[in-house]
Amino acid sequence: MSEAAVPAESPLPKPTLEGIRVVELGGSVAVPYAGWVLATLGAEVVKVERPDGGDDARAWMPPERRPGFGGIFTALNAGKRSVTVDFKDPAALERLATLIGRADVVVQNLRPGLAERLGIGAEAMLAANPRLIYCDSGAFGRTGPLADRPGYDPLMQAFGGIMSVTGHEGTDPVRVGTSLIDMGTGMWAVIGVLSALRRRDATGAGGRIDVSLYETALGWMTYHVSNFMASGRDPRRPGTRSPGMAVYQAFACADGHLIIAAPSDRLFAKVAAVLGHPEWPGDPRFASNERRFENIEVLVGLIEDVTRTRPRAHWQAALDAAGVPSAPLQSVSEVVAHPQTRALGIVETTPDGWELVGLPLSFDGLRPPQRSGPPGLGADTEAVLGGEAGA
Repeated sequence: MSEAAVPAESPLPKPTLEGIRVVELGGSVAVPYAGWVLATLGAEVVKVERPDGGDDARAWMPPERRPGFGGIFTALNAGKRSVTVDFKDPAALERLATLIGRADVVVQNLRPGLAERLGIGAEAMLAANPRLIYCDSGAFGRTGPLADRPGYDPLMQAFGGIMSVTGHEGTDPVRVGTSLIDMGTGMWAVIGVLSALRRRDATGAGGRIDVSLYETALGWMTYHVSNFMASGRDPRRPGTRSPGMAVYQAFACADGHLIIAAPSDRLFAKVAAVLGHPEWPGDPRFASNERRFENIEVLVGLIEDVTRTRPRAHWQAALDAAGVPSAPLQSVSEVVAHPQTRALGIVETTPDGWELVGLPLSFDGLRPPQRSGPPGLGADTEAVLGGEAGA
């Protein structure tokens, strides 16, 4: 078991979603991520999959965590139950509709219009169960000329402008290295569901929630849009820099890169002293944040002439002693092994032996534990849908 992991016998920290049943319709990343969060918070999440292969993410291998379970699917689907439904089978669809009609929450990202054609869309299901909370997760949003188009994370990173501010000028476009749009959309779905559950507690009424990949991309672009409104200029791709802040980026050291975050005159003076150049703050080119940003290329060259002479650990220790925030650019293996990661206990071990990254939040000092690994395809079909049919 990972250090500081919550033992299997520990109760789920409060608050909990125990007693809330969620039906997850769809696949890939966004909705499964939402389902994983809700499952970790204590909800029973029933994942509905096609009998012929299930969620597309089941085939995203290598690498495999265990035979038949790839790394991505495992991370996004722990703690759930899986049922298979043939959408072409009227009897199976009827059982699914019954399941949804008795659920508390639906989160779905089926192809645009499919849920409605199958009779399990928001309007039909809310008519059958007014207490239901139905979350539609689409690509471009509920309305507009692109509402019926499908989409994926890299498309939205491009279309929503994120790729235009990622990477370095003069190089090929760069995708953010995690599924930022998909997982962000899943988070917005969870925020909407939790808010709707609170409203239902007060009023008894459910309702419809809409989230989309495109809206999530626009949400992440909030201050870039604000800067554009102020200046009328499109932002450029800044590499590791942040707009209007200096120094605030990665610097090459003898053995890798170190991020130095010193975007104030006080912190910059400390950086200059650590690097052996206390005269820099008095240079008119570097006398203020605005001037430093205007002359950033010159300043970076001067800094890296010094930082390249020693390993990143040397400079991090010196900056720490001076009170300047810094961090090395770590690989995934370094992140997992780092004492801070282990101290937090965020890499948890389930009772059935899966090591998984847990939720990045705790309640009263306790992190909700990962309760189980991912389900086998259709492992709970009879237990769940058989029970619904006989109810």
